[in-house]
Amino acid sequence: MSEIAHWPLLSTLLALPLLGALGCALLRQPPLAPSIALGSSLLTLLCSLLIVGVFDGADPDFQLRESHDWIGALGIRYLVGVDGLSVLFLPATALLFCGAIVAGWRPAAATSPLSPGLHFAMLLLLEAATLGVFCALDTILFFFCWEATLPPLYFLVSQWGRGTGRQGAAVRYFLVMLAGGVPLLFAFLALAFAPAGAAAPVFDLPTLLATPLPEQRQYLVFLLLLLGLGAKIPLVPLHTWLPPLAMNAPAAVTALLVGLKLGAYGLIRLAIPLAPVAARDLHWLLAGFGTVAILYGGVAALVHSNLRGMLAYSGLAHVGLVLLGLASFSVYGLQGVLLQLLNFALAGGGAFLVLSFLQRRTGSTDVARLGGALRSMPRLSALFLLFGLAGIGLPGTSGFPGELLIIVAALHDHTGAGLAALFGMVLAAAAFLSPFRQAFFGPANVPEVAAAEDLLPREMALLLVPATLVLAIGLYPMPILELLRPAAESWVAALAGL
Repeated sequence: MSEIAHWPLLSTLLALPLLGALGCALLRQPPLAPSIALGSSLLTLLCSLLIVGVFDGADPDFQLRESHDWIGALGIRYLVGVDGLSVLFLPATALLFCGAIVAGWRPAAATSPLSPGLHFAMLLLLEAATLGVFCALDTILFFFCWEATLPPLYFLVSQWGRGTGRQGAAVRYFLVMLAGGVPLLFAFLALAFAPAGAAAPVFDLPTLLATPLPEQRQYLVFLLLLLGLGAKIPLVPLHTWLPPLAMNAPAAVTALLVGLKLGAYGLIRLAIPLAPVAARDLHWLLAGFGTVAILYGGVAALVHSNLRGMLAYSGLAHVGLVLLGLASFSVYGLQGVLLQLLNFALAGGGAFLVLSFLQRRTGSTDVARLGGALRSMPRLSALFLLFGLAGIGLPGTSGFPGELLIIVAALHDHTGAGLAALFGMVLAAAAFLSPFRQAFFGPANVPEVAAAEDLLPREMALLLVPATLVLAIGLYPMPILELLRPAAESWVAALAGL
């Protein structure tokens, strides 16, 4: 294992989906594109598991670093590495993209004149950019990967979406994220020219973390990062792209957006550790945004009549929990946040993947156009129930340990917000259980539902992986908590030592 650790594992991880995307885009035989895409994503998953295998959880520092000159005149480097805060997101991302590829095995050709091979190429480009966000240790490289997620998402939604408003949803998402990139870039430039006595701008993240910012500059950087990252978290009221995207994008693409919270990861990686004094002084801002998201998302999910919209708003409410956990600046609060983010990928992403299979079979995810799905699709119904219960934090599922740690941290530091979080959990439970009962246990009045085929073997095999992890983490979370603990302690100690 020690010899393997010297290989360029992270570069290999990023290159595999890029090579797969190139193969899918150039392929002249479209039927082979799904197999090439899935093979590429499975190799990426294996590489990410190898990275986790060689990772030393006791070392809180960045590991597996690779550094090469990129834009030498400005000191910008291709610098990648992982630590305990990021390493588990690599296999979670690769697993979710495997699911998205299987869910889009037959993309909706009727809505797009483009080749199906381009559909899978866009998915793989998005996978490479997403993995780059988790690996980047140079702020400009982070920004490059962050912005590189936009073009493939735009085409996936606008060309292969199912709703009539897919073009508008894609444009809105693209413009909101593009606007969010402006304060993000300004924050990185403010950081680059902040170190006193530096002969050149500094974009190296480890160097920036080791160089305290002047307090006045910290407030500027923190607010710029919060604004830029908040568009993708999403913070209320920067969430306006979410409802139309959830309803009009391919369900598998929505699974990626809901399951992979890049904005929340950016707060952990950048905003709070780079501007710790400002983050602590403005803890009420994080707690306030979190409370609003919990209550607003819970109520909106409760009144939504579509399963996709309900899950999207429920995810918004749980993002509020993440903000509350971060506002505690405690070890167990951060551990809870990281567990919750992993649960988004497993449970939230898994639930949307199930809905993509349901929509392909019945043509709809509206509760009024479903009913009796349990009779014709028992395996699909059981897995959707499991992922939904994990989403609301039922004990024994992966959602429970993270929510428990976050609520304990919130009640200790922000009692009012913690009580609001408890109320939001009740709303989330009601928002899931009522439409689930109507859609899956109601009378089978719709012919498409009564005649629907249950999950295929490849679909079932793929969904069993996150389902097993949901139960394993829920019943015994200690291995994950122990892996996260050194990095969480180092993160909190760096804030407390200022």
